[in-house]
Amino acid sequence: MPRQSTGDVRRGDERPFRFYIASLGCPKNTVDSSNMAVLLQRAGYTPTLDAEQADVLIVNTCGFIEAARQESLETMQDLAAGLRPEQHLVAAGCWAQREPDVLLNAIPQLDAVLGTRTWNDIVSVVDRVFAAREKTPLRHIVHTAVALPEAAGTPGFVISGPSAFLKVADGCSRACAFCAIPAIKGAAVSRPINAVLDDARQLQELGVLEINLIAQDVTYYGRDMGLQDGLAHLLEQMLVEIPDVPWLRLLYAFPGFVTPRLIDVIAQSPQVLPYIDIPLQHAHPDVLRRMRRPDDIDSVRRLVEDLRAAVPDIALRTTFIVGFPGETEAQFLTLLDFVNAMRFDRVGVFTYSHENGTAAAQFPDDVPPEAKEERRDALMLAQQSISRRKNSAFIGKRLEVLLEGTGNGVTVGRSYRDAPEIDGIVLIREELHPNRLVTVKITDALEYDLIGRVVRTNPRGNPRREPARR
Repeated sequence: MPRQSTGDVRRGDERPFRFYIASLGCPKNTVDSSNMAVLLQRAGYTPTLDAEQADVLIVNTCGFIEAARQESLETMQDLAAGLRPEQHLVAAGCWAQREPDVLLNAIPQLDAVLGTRTWNDIVSVVDRVFAAREKTPLRHIVHTAVALPEAAGTPGFVISGPSAFLKVADGCSRACAFCAIPAIKGAAVSRPINAVLDDARQLQELGVLEINLIAQDVTYYGRDMGLQDGLAHLLEQMLVEIPDVPWLRLLYAFPGFVTPRLIDVIAQSPQVLPYIDIPLQHAHPDVLRRMRRPDDIDSVRRLVEDLRAAVPDIALRTTFIVGFPGETEAQFLTLLDFVNAMRFDRVGVFTYSHENGTAAAQFPDDVPPEAKEERRDALMLAQQSISRRKNSAFIGKRLEVLLEGTGNGVTVGRSYRDAPEIDGIVLIREELHPNRLVTVKITDALEYDLIGRVVRTNPRGNPRREPARR
């Protein structure tokens, strides 16, 4: 357990040591960053948003794909370039777990690397960095099970404006050929249901209006605890415990594990938003088999039909990879036809790149880079047209919108169709108080966004209270 302190950790000049955290990558990383900050503050360190004023700078890296690693590298290089002799630099997170030697070689100024499975040791790592007499980088990388918030007595959520991301599990037990997450995080571990419910109750007390349930795969929740329909069970319990949180959103579901019971919970519960993110990755059976993904496309079509039959207004989001090793032009056209036929609300497209340590890295990367980009552009162009038509269908209709920010004569919000940070927005051409729910009449539509005007302020849209420090 981390060292506990009742007072500030102070320098020789009696000023409290300050820490700065840059969090990169997904919301799951953001939760870990928030928890590291909690632990450091409990131990007497003081947070700062100004890297120049910090005594220790921590970068919680993302190592999922090359673009994410490049962003992490550039962030650390920028910080290292301005590092003063008395300042310290620590790399944490996924890339640190996956390739600590690469980071240590690329950033000579690093004082320590801390992996994803031991983020809860941040205080002891920082203490050792300050106590070190010589510039010998500290490696704190283990390959045990991932640390859950319960291990450190920290909350499993992070709040952003009126919304929160609530982690229900960590790690991944899938064997997808292209993905390094299981190697980085380890096998999936679900949080105890009481711990998740405790966090949800605290978020309700804080007045949060939207809870996004996150994990590498939320539909795996509870399987390691012997629950066969754990996510549906968890949602049913949450609906009892937090009746005052108006929006619950599901992110990162796995095809084949969206069960009839889960569909029924979405259909029957106004709090559970009619929105689900199901990364499918491809639509040609041969490509899916090479990816080590479910390859029964007919079952995917049936799942989409079942979801739309039970929840007619459901927003479906998915993700695809183009240019996977061996993908032919004909196989890509199958994917393109699939997207045109299924008419998803939201689609993300990635071009394939080899990831060290994955099964797919053993295949020849035989799709030329220009072909990958052309396929990505073609898929996104098709989806752009679909998205524009779907958005246009909302003109004249009313949507509940969660207001998030305002300025320059405009207010920005999101409808149930828009997950934070990844989907579209609703634009309102007037400045309104944020952090509340309002009813908006849609007056115009763009490819990804909607434009509207407020027609009613909803009673349950009270501004969120500031969280108490834990």
